[in-house]
Amino acid sequence: MAQVIINKRLEDEINRRFKGKAPEVLRHLKSLAEAPNKGKSLGHVGGIVIKEVKYEGFRFYFVTDGYKLAIYKIEELSELLIQFVRMSDKKHQQRTIEEIKLVLRTIGPAGFK
Repeated sequence: MAQVIINKRLEDEINRRFKGKAPEVLRHLKSLAEAPNKGKSLGHVGGIVIKEVKYEGFRFYFVTDGYKLAIYKIEELSELLIQFVRMSDKKHQQRTIEEIKLVLRTIGPAGFK
């Protein structure tokens, strides 16, 4: 089972935007621990894969190790780290993806802490 981490900034934004439904949204995001191949791949920077999952018109972006995701079986993905970093609506989707890529190129995955 993979490890799912939700960035503190993103968690605060989810709580602010979804209010009472926030626990349901967080459960949806954490469900990737059992199914890490879920989500649409949006691009690669180095060995890091940027993917998205959707929930009620919003897109939640996460980064993970593309090599482990491609090679290992689901049972072997105990060391896989899935880190949710941003969310957007359809209108701001491309700007958010470019921002994630910029952070990965300049700082790396540690830039989202």
